[in-house]
Amino acid sequence: MQTAPLWKAHVTAAKQRAGEIAALFELTPPRPQAVLIDEEPFGDIANVEALYAELPDGDFLSRLVGETVHVALVPDQDWVKLSQEGLPPVRAGRFFVYGAHDKGSIPHGFIPLRIEAGLAFGTGHHESTALCLSLISNLAKRRRFDRVLDLGCGTGVLALAMARLWKTRILAADIDPVAVAVARENASMNHARFRATTADGLNHPELRAAAPFDLIVANILAGPLTRLAPSIASALSRSGTLILAGLLRWQENLVLAYYRPHRLKLRARVRDGSWSALLLERPGRPG
Repeated sequence: MQTAPLWKAHVTAAKQRAGEIAALFELTPPRPQAVLIDEEPFGDIANVEALYAELPDGDFLSRLVGETVHVALVPDQDWVKLSQEGLPPVRAGRFFVYGAHDKGSIPHGFIPLRIEAGLAFGTGHHESTALCLSLISNLAKRRRFDRVLDLGCGTGVLALAMARLWKTRILAADIDPVAVAVARENASMNHARFRATTADGLNHPELRAAAPFDLIVANILAGPLTRLAPSIASALSRSGTLILAGLLRWQENLVLAYYRPHRLKLRARVRDGSWSALLLERPGRPG
């Protein structure tokens, strides 16, 4: 049973707008715990739902979406967990992300990551998380990293993936203590080793002590990515690698403009639908 009320924002709209509306829900505070799209298989409409730990502004969401968004208190059940039990497993790069209900379907040759989200954000089903997993898989083909930070870790799925690839020092951080607790549980369940801590930004003592990082993965929204650019860049080693995700395609150049002044060069960009992830590197200093 959950210990806090859960709110649901719901809208019915044309099927072709479902992805756009889901993105608006994702990007508009307060941050939803989950966003779900239920499409009519033989129709032209879709239902988009967002689940929140605090009351969202239905009138504001309606103005953004251009349709009436209904907000209601849902019964005292862990609806995030229940909804995720109906989601299929995800294949991204070398990884197979699954829940307890999919335990018997792990394919040969993939690295299994069992994720139980509860009230934390991030199961691998969101495009930005899957894009990060693919980039991490590609990075593992050419190098390993000694100091790694998963910034905005949610369930810890990215920290878990990196712990499976590299037996190294991995730190996961999130502003939400519930997410940190879930990340620790997922690490234990997968017999993986990484530290998870509650931190609001890079000035947290534990993050400062662990820096500089050879790899930082920041799967957060465009706003925090731009706001934290100086501190993220300062926490990166002089030849470090950075993955930025949680942004929409049209936000790519905006986010890049904040990181290029810090000697960070774009090496790759990957996209899925409206979502994008960027791979940046800082060339090592001569000598």
